[in-house]
Amino acid sequence: MTATTRSTTGAALAARRAAAVAAGVSSLLPAHFATRAEPGVLRDQDGARLIDLGSGIGVTSVGNAAPAVVAAVRRQAAEFTHACFTVNPYEGYVAVCEQLNDLTPGTHEKRSALFNSGAEAVENAVKVARHATGRSAVAVFDHAYHGRTNLTLALTARNMPYKQGFGPFAGEVYRAPASYPLRDPAGLTGAGAARRAITHLESQVGADNLAAVLVEPIQGEGGYIVPAPGFLPAIADWCRAHGIALVADEVQTGFCRTGSWFACDHEGVTPDLVATAKGIAGGLPLAGVTGRADLMDAVHPGGLGGTFGGNPLSCAAALATIDVMRADDLAAAARRIGDAVTGRLGPLVAEHPGLAEVRGRGAMIGLEFVGPGDAPDPDLARRVAARCHEAGVIVLTCGTHGNVIRLVPPLVIPADVLDEGLDALVRAIRSD
Repeated sequence: MTATTRSTTGAALAARRAAAVAAGVSSLLPAHFATRAEPGVLRDQDGARLIDLGSGIGVTSVGNAAPAVVAAVRRQAAEFTHACFTVNPYEGYVAVCEQLNDLTPGTHEKRSALFNSGAEAVENAVKVARHATGRSAVAVFDHAYHGRTNLTLALTARNMPYKQGFGPFAGEVYRAPASYPLRDPAGLTGAGAARRAITHLESQVGADNLAAVLVEPIQGEGGYIVPAPGFLPAIADWCRAHGIALVADEVQTGFCRTGSWFACDHEGVTPDLVATAKGIAGGLPLAGVTGRADLMDAVHPGGLGGTFGGNPLSCAAALATIDVMRADDLAAAARRIGDAVTGRLGPLVAEHPGLAEVRGRGAMIGLEFVGPGDAPDPDLARRVAARCHEAGVIVLTCGTHGNVIRLVPPLVIPADVLDEGLDALVRAIRSD
C-alpha cells in the first residue's frame, strides 16, 4: 500500500476528526494518522511508511519512542505521575535544572525553571528580564517566531496563520531588522546588520528602556535563516554594554540540532537567558528557562511556576534524552546529517532557477524557493512539498512568505533512510 492510499479506516478517522477537532487545528497530512514509529519512519493507520524529515517539528531528535526514553517514563509512571513541584518538590525536576545549568552556554552561575512549551519558556524569560531589570520594552526581529500565546504572538512576526484576528496583542514590543544574508544588500556584513538593528532600536526605543532583546540564533519558522557571522556577537556586546538581557530562543535550535548543544555555541555567544523546549524530552512536553543566577533569582518566590511545569514523566524523559545525546554524540550526528543534505541538495541551486539557497547548520536545513526577480515563491515550495508527501516523505514548509522547505530529521535517522528521503526530494525539485 502506498503512502497516499486512503483506506476505509483512514476515511473513518478523518470523519471523526472533522466532527470532534476544531477547524483551526490543521494537519499537514490529514489522511495519515500516526500509529507507530521506527527509526526515521512513521507508520499510519494502514501501515503506510512515511520517511520523517520533520521529527514532529524538531522534537523527536533521539527518535520517536526511543527505548531509553520509554524505559525511563515507564519507571517514573510506576512511581508517581504528578506531584506539582510548587507543592512537593522531586528530584527529577532538580536534576533537569542541573543539566540545563551545565549544558547551556557560559560557565557562570545559573538557575533554571521548567515549563510546558516553548511559548511558555519565552514568555517566562521575558517576565524574568522585565522583573530583574525594572524595564518594560522588549526587542525582537523581523521574521521571528516565538509562540502562539498572546505575548508570544506579539513577539512573532508572521501574520497568517498565527496572528490574524487574535489581537489586540501585548504592548511594549518593538521589531528590528534581522540579518538575512540572501536578501540583505550586497556587502552587508553581520556586524553591519547588527549596527542597522541597533541604530533602529536606539532611535525608536532607547537602550535604557529595553529589558530584553529576544533572538533566535537561527530563525526557525521565519525561514531557517542563519544570520551573517558577527551579527549575534555584536548584538550581544551591545546588550551587555547597556544592561539589556540577551534572551536566546533556542526552542528549535537547542539540544544538538545544529551540530552543537546550542546554536549560540557556534559563535561563542553567551546569552543572559536561554529558552528551551522541543528536543529536550524525546517527545514529551517540557520547556525551560535557564539564565544568570542574579536574573533568575531576582523574581520573588511564587513568581515563576505552574501546575504541570516540569512534570515528573517529562523530567524522566529529558534526563534519558540527554543521556542518549551524550552517549551517541548526537551533535556529531547532526553535523553528518547536515553534510549529507547539503552535499545532495547544494548542487541543485545551480541547476534549478527556482531554488535560491540551501542553508542551515547541522540537521536544520532550509531550502528557499523563488520566482522571477528572486521574489518569494510559496507556490513552488508547496508543489515540491506536496510531491514529497505523495512519495511518502514528510517535509515541512516555513518562512514569512511560506517559500522555504525545512528539513529537520531525527538525529538518529539511518543513513539509508535519509538518502531515500533525499532522493524523493531531489525528484520533486527536478520535476518542476
